[in-house]
Amino acid sequence: MTAFILVSGMFTGTHVWQDTVARLTAEGAEAYAVALTGLDGPRTGPAARVDLETHIADVVAVIDSAGAAGRRIVLVGHDYGIHPALGAADRRAGRVDRVVCLDSGLPRDGAPALAALPDPSLRERLAGAGAGDGADGVLPPPAAPDAWQRWGSTAGVPGAALDRLTALAAPQPLGTLLQPLTLTGAVTSVPTTGVLCTANGASIDLVQMMVGFGDPALRALVDPRVTFFELPTGHWPMLSCPDALTDVLLRAAAGEGHRLTSPDAEPPAHLRPFLLDVPEVPRERHGNVDLHLPDAQEPWPAVLFVHGGPVPAEARPTPRDWPTLTGYARCAAAGGAVGAVVDHRLHDLADYERAAGDVAAAVELVRADPRVDADRIALWFFSGGGPIAADWLDAPPAWLRCLAATYPILAPLPNWGMSGTRFDPALAVANAGPLPVVLTRAGLEVPEIAATVEKFLAAAEECGADVDVVDVPHGHHSFETLDPTDESREAVRRAMRSVLHHVGLPGGR
Repeated sequence: MTAFILVSGMFTGTHVWQDTVARLTAEGAEAYAVALTGLDGPRTGPAARVDLETHIADVVAVIDSAGAAGRRIVLVGHDYGIHPALGAADRRAGRVDRVVCLDSGLPRDGAPALAALPDPSLRERLAGAGAGDGADGVLPPPAAPDAWQRWGSTAGVPGAALDRLTALAAPQPLGTLLQPLTLTGAVTSVPTTGVLCTANGASIDLVQMMVGFGDPALRALVDPRVTFFELPTGHWPMLSCPDALTDVLLRAAAGEGHRLTSPDAEPPAHLRPFLLDVPEVPRERHGNVDLHLPDAQEPWPAVLFVHGGPVPAEARPTPRDWPTLTGYARCAAAGGAVGAVVDHRLHDLADYERAAGDVAAAVELVRADPRVDADRIALWFFSGGGPIAADWLDAPPAWLRCLAATYPILAPLPNWGMSGTRFDPALAVANAGPLPVVLTRAGLEVPEIAATVEKFLAAAEECGADVDVVDVPHGHHSFETLDPTDESREAVRRAMRSVLHHVGLPGGR
């Protein structure tokens, strides 16, 4: 018999698993929701005494009890709960058959749960706090149903369930977030399943994309013992779709699920050849910026290309040497403009402010070049670089003649914790005024990203922004290398003609 041990996330207790436990039991399995000290039942002591090791011990005790009869154990950690779950699995690796990461990350040895919080500003504030600081050493729970959105999408959760979640929420002891997770390495032998909630901004396609970027920490995800499932719901599937969650957990226990493709099996999308045959042009390297130079009369207009991400700091080659970006830069140079590409430091979701500073510095470097017409500049954003465009939409300078975006993320995804920050183009477009925007939209886009594009377009229409949409109906994200079709080639040419037209080149449009 399989025994499922369920570990809840921040502010929540065993009550969130009530429906899931009932359904698993009805299917012939055993199910145990772990009561975490300080989060379930009355608090018996100062919160400062409750840390991650306390919760790991809570989970270990349930493993020892459930495993005494020789049952197969599947350990499920939701949200913060993956930290004590993984810590317990490391200490009882011989008794745990599988770890399920339910809409959570996969913590690394030495990392505190604080690092996984979706709100960068909150992480920064708590990073300097001790477990005894603040309101009795705790992080207060959401005070109202709509406040849960700060911690993840509530899509699909019935109103009554959200009210109950709020009423039963408990303060999170800061020690559980600040104490680093200590792993011996034994847990690496335990098979793992990731369950991704797509309405919260996660998907298998996005994980595969990140693996393709070459992050060494993600290489373990291509192990055949690692599987993935998606649920079309928000961050609390045990409340929004307990039937579907039960089915996925049973299938995970059976070893089913999607397996990722190793980047060694074939080149990842960002390293495949560009779809247009563009000639090489002279290239100059200035710090973190490459200039692809045109054979035309000076002064030249310039187009600065801003890559997506996050891209691991260890990724090689770096983005300015990716075929897609060098291809676009050479296209711009062939049309008479400087094609500039910047390597910015978007290595993590917390890096948007730093990356935006890199882009602003790159703009000034390009404009200061005596061969460049500083009053004829365009910015072109790709994928996860899209949120950086918000700064330029919110207050476009007179010299910015055009802003382009290709399969961009144009609003923070729900699990980013960046709602209300400055990096939201869908909000910033209201201040774009007459700035021309050239938006290339992939018809087969990842749904989570497509939703941000539609949000942006709705906002642009409401405020009358000048947006030229270039559609690629049969194109995927990164269509320039994934879908080298005539349709894709024409979309690139059309977008490039439009941008060059806006910077004043006669061959544009």
